[in-house]
Amino acid sequence: MRPQFHFTAQSGWINDPHGITFRDGGYDSFFQYVPGRTTWAPDCHWGHARGTDLFSLEELPVAIAPGEGDGGIWTGSLVTGVDGGTRIFYTSTSQPNIGIGRVRVATPDDDEWMSWTKGEFVVDAPTGLDLVAYRDPFLRSDLDGWRMFVGAGDRAGTAMALSYRSDDLENWAYEGVALERSTNETADVWMGALWECPQIIDVEGRAVMVSSVWEADALHYAGYAIGVYQNGRFVAERWGRLTWGDSYYAPSYFRDDQDRPCLMFWMRGIADFDAGWASAHSIPYVLTVEDDVLVAAPHPDIERYRSPEASGLAADISWTPDTAGLNISSGGDAVASLELSSPEELTLRIGEAVHSFPVSGDVRVIVDGPVLEVASRGGLFGSAVAPHGEALLVRAGDASEMTVHPLTRQGVS
Repeated sequence: MRPQFHFTAQSGWINDPHGITFRDGGYDSFFQYVPGRTTWAPDCHWGHARGTDLFSLEELPVAIAPGEGDGGIWTGSLVTGVDGGTRIFYTSTSQPNIGIGRVRVATPDDDEWMSWTKGEFVVDAPTGLDLVAYRDPFLRSDLDGWRMFVGAGDRAGTAMALSYRSDDLENWAYEGVALERSTNETADVWMGALWECPQIIDVEGRAVMVSSVWEADALHYAGYAIGVYQNGRFVAERWGRLTWGDSYYAPSYFRDDQDRPCLMFWMRGIADFDAGWASAHSIPYVLTVEDDVLVAAPHPDIERYRSPEASGLAADISWTPDTAGLNISSGGDAVASLELSSPEELTLRIGEAVHSFPVSGDVRVIVDGPVLEVASRGGLFGSAVAPHGEALLVRAGDASEMTVHPLTRQGVS
């Protein structure tokens, strides 16, 4: 079963989304891609997709492939300079030490971004930090030039975002550690021993660092810090956790067509091995900061696909949580159930699995065939589900406040 509103490749393995860009009335989105298999391998490519919105992405030919000095083309960033020139900065990896990457640049051969020419290696791991991992460049424009942040981790278990500066996107100078935290620190939230995809961004005038949390080859969740950013340095004032469950990883920041700060995630565990594809991307989320908490809400573009009539296995559900609970079924079988187990905690049951995670305020539940996403001000939860039959049945207690909007592509251009 393939979701309708979550991006999947026609075949092969995908993971991190990146380079998400609104231009010419639509979105280009790039992603880690391993063709011809349904498990990850180090020889990743940069896949490419395009759509009028991020719920309608259609896969295009591979943008950048291994070769010419690259064993794997791993996660990176896309920017357009003041001269109008577009560049991709990506992690180039090579055997045997794929943990320590190099940052390389590529430029488009055409206005459609369908093919790219590889350029120079522009950044290497600095000496003196005893690093065991180095990858995932993220770029931003600052008042004094361009900044690049690269995720890193050292042998002592310190996760880092390393800072580089450039005036022209060509020549880069290492500035030092922008932000770091030991895996032994657990105040507020544990942030692991390596940050994959660390991104220092601005959300409603607040400085935020958001990253994937990694330790010992285990992929955990998305965490963040809120603090003060200036001249390539970030001082954290509060740490937080954004996602729960075993699915979300690799958040990718972008600005949408209304210049709103947004994130999209890689979702693990969503697959149809018989059909030859594995992994999906989440729906996009709009970010805000409320009372020093990073909040992610489903992107309003999903409302274009709401239908007044029930049909299919996709729905956008709004629910005010209570102890009576919310039950989702299809074909006479349970898909998922949620209940308020305490004033600040939801319990979710999917088959025999039971999950608990924070909740605050009203809840949005997005079901899209084999994908379930739950969002509130308390954070995000994502998972695979297995609906059967032809339609969803959503029920809540008599006192519950609930609205169900079936999602369909019918009549939407």
